[in-house]
Amino acid sequence: MHLASIWRVALVAFSLGLDVFAVCVGVGMRGATTSAKVRIGAAFATAEVCMTLIGLSIGAVAGRMLGQVAGYLGFAALIGVGAYMIVESVREAETELDLSHGWGLFVAALSISLDSLGIGFSILYIGAPLTLSLVAIAVASVICTTLGLTFGRLLGKRAEETAGIWAGIVLILTGIGFAAEKYLVK
Repeated sequence: MHLASIWRVALVAFSLGLDVFAVCVGVGMRGATTSAKVRIGAAFATAEVCMTLIGLSIGAVAGRMLGQVAGYLGFAALIGVGAYMIVESVREAETELDLSHGWGLFVAALSISLDSLGIGFSILYIGAPLTLSLVAIAVASVICTTLGLTFGRLLGKRAEETAGIWAGIVLILTGIGFAAEKYLVK
């Protein structure tokens, strides 16, 4: 495996982790028990991996139908998801859902993993092994969940707002970089 593949996987996992971190800082500011932290971490990591696999399936079908263009569409999806993350972070959507269990946890895990759908669509085209990518995404999700929940009270609202924006910026730059590399290294 090339160092470039590892770097690509790290970038993708990091950008997804920042989004998880942003939500978890908000929950951490309100406080959470240890069992709630474990539930949230497991739910978020599972949702991120499952949505990546769903996106991967969609990307594989699109790849068979569209050929080489599908790779560029996957990178465009990364850019679009990044832009969406920035818009959502700027909106400051307040939620009254309890994200530590039940319906609130399910909705939070689903909404936080929508960006993984776009990642899954493009993951076939970044040249990294699928297993490594999924493990890196799950590990980044658990680490960022833990950090966000643990340091939420210390970091406060500002960190929650800017983490989502930075995650979007990283995804946009990643999508542009992957597309440029694919175009230049034919």
